[in-house]
Amino acid sequence: MKIIELHESVTASNDRDADALRKKMKDEGTLLINVMSSPGSGKTTLLSATINALKDEMKIGVMEADIDSAVDAERMEALGVESIQVHTDGMCHMDAGMTEEGLKSMKVDNDLVFLENVGNLICPAEFDTGAGKKVMILSVPEGDDKPLKYPLMFGESDVLVISKIDALPYFNFSLEACKKRAKQLNPAIQIFPVSAKTGEGMDAWISWLKEAVRTWKEEN
Repeated sequence: MKIIELHESVTASNDRDADALRKKMKDEGTLLINVMSSPGSGKTTLLSATINALKDEMKIGVMEADIDSAVDAERMEALGVESIQVHTDGMCHMDAGMTEEGLKSMKVDNDLVFLENVGNLICPAEFDTGAGKKVMILSVPEGDDKPLKYPLMFGESDVLVISKIDALPYFNFSLEACKKRAKQLNPAIQIFPVSAKTGEGMDAWISWLKEAVRTWKEEN
């Protein structure tokens, strides 16, 4: 497993770099998914369950972005997929230049690459990484009011995964209120309530991923 030290891109236009990277990934037939969430949302647990469900059907890579440590990348590598750890030099997000540098370190031509962005609901939404899809994870313990507090994140994401739904009986969290608030910000957002622990809702999420990869390759 590689550990890469990256710094914020100093290029003139991150959006231009992101568009170029997206086209490159499209030409190569690799779907890059930017996965965003706050710390403790269950992001790594969800990715682990997702990879176990998909790794026999497609080649998967994971880029773990964090300020320090390599714990998450080691967990991904233990699942039998290519994994690299990116250290962001204190930056609270990944941008397109940093993402491309990380991807260059991957040896396998993967069908699907997950970028597990730095954990927070503000900075990652502000920078286009060049991903083909943006997925955000909101856990039940965080509360159903988060769309009101972080509108950009919900507005920018293609998919909202509501995680830890097995904890619904223990928290004052309304699935319907959360869905309504997210849809008001982003009518096109797709929402998947899931529990990686019990498996509830995972089939729909996995089906969406398979279709997203298939469509990405066919539209190449």
